[in-house]
Amino acid sequence: MSLPVVAIVGRPNVGKSSLFNRFLNKRLAVVDEQPGVTRDRNYAVCDWNGVKFALIDTGGIVPGSDDVMEKAITDQTDFAIHESDLVLFLVDTQVGIDTVDLTIARSLNKANKSCILVANKADNDALELETYEFYKLGLGDPTPVSATAGLGVGDLLDNLVGMLPKLVPQDTAGSDVIRVALAGRPNVGKSSFINRLIGEDRLIVTPIAGTTRDAVDTPFEFDGQSYILVDTAGLRRKYKVHENVEFYTNLRTDRAIDDCDVAIVLIDAADGLTVQDQRVLDKVLTSRRAAVLTVNKWDLIEKDSNTADEYTREVMDSLSMYSYLPIIYISALSGQRVARVMTLVKEVYEQSRRKIATPDLNDFLQATIKKKHPPAQKGKYIKFNYVTQTEIAPPTFVFFCNHPTLVHKSYISFLRNQLRRQYGFKGVPIRLKFRKK
Repeated sequence: MSLPVVAIVGRPNVGKSSLFNRFLNKRLAVVDEQPGVTRDRNYAVCDWNGVKFALIDTGGIVPGSDDVMEKAITDQTDFAIHESDLVLFLVDTQVGIDTVDLTIARSLNKANKSCILVANKADNDALELETYEFYKLGLGDPTPVSATAGLGVGDLLDNLVGMLPKLVPQDTAGSDVIRVALAGRPNVGKSSFINRLIGEDRLIVTPIAGTTRDAVDTPFEFDGQSYILVDTAGLRRKYKVHENVEFYTNLRTDRAIDDCDVAIVLIDAADGLTVQDQRVLDKVLTSRRAAVLTVNKWDLIEKDSNTADEYTREVMDSLSMYSYLPIIYISALSGQRVARVMTLVKEVYEQSRRKIATPDLNDFLQATIKKKHPPAQKGKYIKFNYVTQTEIAPPTFVFFCNHPTLVHKSYISFLRNQLRRQYGFKGVPIRLKFRKK
């Protein structure tokens, strides 16, 4: 379930970064009197009275500029507007309307985006009266605030969260469609995989890394099951995200992963498991998505009857904490075992929605405790009362005991491993919680 996105836009030095910091109640963005300090985009999750949203601070827009950096900032801001659910357009009460404000207002009206016009630097009653000039921009009532002093910011946030799209928890247990995200580094063959699977060149495929910019949805049916395949842009290291659209490409990919039921994580057989592959896996699994690890371009590897087993051992040595992931070797180019990937996707999807009856779980708990008692901590004996499953996707188990905060990490790992040994949960992250009875 991805968060709604709010973008702060405006010309240089109107206080966008100050408002960004005020919303977060910390100094995350660099603020300076010199225009153009914010060049890259800042991104953070904001929480207002229990409502969370993704907040983006953009660089100052200078329309029509020939300066390379200013053109890049304008391009980045255009992407922010396109990707956002709501735009905060900041203007400067102390300066008034200028031609750049008019140009930005025309763009926002043309984009037909939900927008709040924010008149910043309204530091006193006299300046607040000056905000009425901004009605000329055609974007409705200006909201007077002072980002530096905090005046009016609470009212602005109340208005903002009231305009956000309502989030509906994604529980598709009764749905006929499984959302599958293709994740991986650039140029590992994600688009080729989808093209091979659906039997047509639906997606552009080139040897140039980064061809895919958008998260592209492709409806597809396999073996009687309906899927939506989402081809995402390749995730790069953060410090390599420098191209104008790369920031939003990565943001879009993150949201596609958050919204999927199962992620197919592709790696390049010739490269082996790289540090960046592990980062992609971390993103998928910390988002608690079910996953299938897929080694592509297997046809390019010289091999014998032991090659796959040796490769699997090497990969799993590096991924000991993700040893529950199924791994499969394919060639998107030749089609080798591509269909088998979808069979695995269906299996892990069903595992992620498996619900274990409470009586069965408590029989499991008693047998597990007999096998290995929880170690005493700080001289206190830990007694488990019962366990129940409270959620699916991911499966979540709540253990009730007398000292939940004292259950040792090693015993938590033991319980998790025993759950997998008893019930499977192949390809699925599981959560364990501990509560006082």
